[in-house]
Amino acid sequence: MRGKAMKHIFIRALGLTALLLIPNQVLAGEFVVVGPRAAGMGGAGVAITTDALATYWNPAGLAMTQTVDIRIQASGQGVDRLGVRQTLDDIKNFTPGNAAAAQGLADRINGGTISAAAAGGLYFKGHFGEHAFGFNISDVATGGAFVDPSRRFAVNGANNVQGTFLLRGLEARQAAFSYAYAFADKTLAIGITAKAIQGAAYAGSATVTGGQDVTLTDSLGKAKFSSAFSVDVGAIYRPASWLRLGIVAKDLTQPEFDAPDGSKYKMLPQVRGGVAVNPYSSLTLTADMDVTSNKTFVPGIKSQVLSVGAEQTILNEFLSLRAGAFKNVQDAGATITPTAGIGLRVFALRVDIGGGYDFRERGALASGSVSLTF
Repeated sequence: MRGKAMKHIFIRALGLTALLLIPNQVLAGEFVVVGPRAAGMGGAGVAITTDALATYWNPAGLAMTQTVDIRIQASGQGVDRLGVRQTLDDIKNFTPGNAAAAQGLADRINGGTISAAAAGGLYFKGHFGEHAFGFNISDVATGGAFVDPSRRFAVNGANNVQGTFLLRGLEARQAAFSYAYAFADKTLAIGITAKAIQGAAYAGSATVTGGQDVTLTDSLGKAKFSSAFSVDVGAIYRPASWLRLGIVAKDLTQPEFDAPDGSKYKMLPQVRGGVAVNPYSSLTLTADMDVTSNKTFVPGIKSQVLSVGAEQTILNEFLSLRAGAFKNVQDAGATITPTAGIGLRVFALRVDIGGGYDFRERGALASGSVSLTF
């Protein structure tokens, strides 16, 4: 009995040690796809975004066009690795008593994870000659769910399956102000964004038992709020009328937020580069790549995304057709996710939607926006 007790204590100690090492203590978070144009073009936006969403993607883009743009947008993305949601449904409907079936469910869900990201807000862009400015009031959120290393799913004494999920998340509720300037007839543009951020940090858990209904999103727990300041900088270089090169560095001040469990969530700097080519005026080909390998809330999962996309406009942008694909090159289980989107413009009013779906990992991306552009 004493040996079993010592073994149990040892396993628990290993689990607690693992919790101390998981990357929710210091993280960068994935580069969230914001806006339906980028969503339809594989998640690429660093070199092509010149509307109000440049306050997120790359502030230098604000100076590449002399327009006034007002828009609202909402975006969401999720990845379900190893079919966690389906297995949770099977556990909910499980009848205790069959140890082999219970072990099968435990084997299926251990190692499964869920990643989620979302963004929404109001975005504005204006200009004075070559000087451009913008602001946004927005919320950018990332999170993840994974099995507690110290409470992995197993068969209990009642021949039932039981285990615990940990849930971590951070909402960056921000007021962002951007300025950009274009040099030499828009050959080069540079921009900066200053952000006042209220962080809403979450650290919850959910114990799941066969035959019982548990919703992970209801187990995030109460948010802990704290504030920080951060800065993004970006540049776009246009060596020819048909070619643009862009780069952005986000969260250079490494804003840090208090978490409910006493830890700190830190947003580490992100760097992403992009290129855009216009073979002719109505066709845009683009690609983005994360220069940094970004930590996420899910242990063992990093985010470094390669995105490619294309856009064909018709009848002076009355209709815009988009397609693309993206892949997280740091996630061995990730597949290439196809995307598509469409935009309609009538005078100053524009409506856009875009998204994608990963049929293997059941990952989804969706975004929509309404805007007025003058």
